[in-house]
Amino acid sequence: MSASPRSSFDVQAPDRAPVTVTSLLEKKHHGEKIVMVTAYDYPSATVVEAAGVDMVLVGDSAATTVLGLDSTVPATVDELLMLNRAVRRGLRASFMVSDLPFGSYEASDYEAVKSAQRFVKEAGAQAVKLEGGGVMVDRARAIVAAGIPVVGHLGLTPQTATALGGLRAQGKSAEQATKMVADALALQDAGCCALVLEAIPAAVAEELMPLLEIPVIGIGAGASTDGQVLVWHDLLGLLEGRTAKFVKQYAHLHQAMVAAVHQFAGEVRDGEFPGREHTYAIPPEELQRFQGSLAQLHGHGDHDVEGHPA
Repeated sequence: MSASPRSSFDVQAPDRAPVTVTSLLEKKHHGEKIVMVTAYDYPSATVVEAAGVDMVLVGDSAATTVLGLDSTVPATVDELLMLNRAVRRGLRASFMVSDLPFGSYEASDYEAVKSAQRFVKEAGAQAVKLEGGGVMVDRARAIVAAGIPVVGHLGLTPQTATALGGLRAQGKSAEQATKMVADALALQDAGCCALVLEAIPAAVAEELMPLLEIPVIGIGAGASTDGQVLVWHDLLGLLEGRTAKFVKQYAHLHQAMVAAVHQFAGEVRDGEFPGREHTYAIPPEELQRFQGSLAQLHGHGDHDVEGHPA
């Protein structure tokens, strides 16, 4: 048994006004950089909240970072809703964006709106994010028309990475870059409140930025964007293995966690843990009474079921 989450994990966040679509736009206009981090559960949400992060993305990247899947494609609406609800409980001021998983919005405007409504109604999302341009512009427009803020996502779009030739940088040809600009402007015209640019040449982002009036969050798109986002597990070094070129690890917590669990296991096996300081006491008189009760129980155990001595 452990302590309740709110007494054990809840970190007192700095006193600040809630981040909104309007305040994000104001940050862009004032040249204030926007900070976005992914989160997937209550403890991670309390950390990013306490750190004063502006935007929190409950990404479908949870499929690979939390659920252990090979890609984001298998993630379901129900799986992400559970994670979104947990994150929502840990946030106070940060603006929460929920990824719409693959297969939940592409087929029709109706399906896109219904999926977005579930994330708002059931998990408290303040905006939803969808990937791609082209027909996805229509999906974004329909969701916005239903009264739900939408964040677009261009460049490397992991849900359709197979069609893009794998998890690789996009916009490296003039044709790709030109189409990306057209898609970005179309998403803005559709009413998107912000845009994520992932894994594109910094020079392409620099050319695009003056054309957009909405906040642009980069991940592997250079320093010209209005803000930056990193995945929680990448930022903290929570998983072993290769990371993308655009990742900077600010800690190596996987190693620290393995070392801590290894130390715990060793102390248990050697009989060092728990020590006296980790145990609960009972008043001597209560212990004596308890021992007396046990003695009586043992006495009854010396008779057979009919009450005769065994």
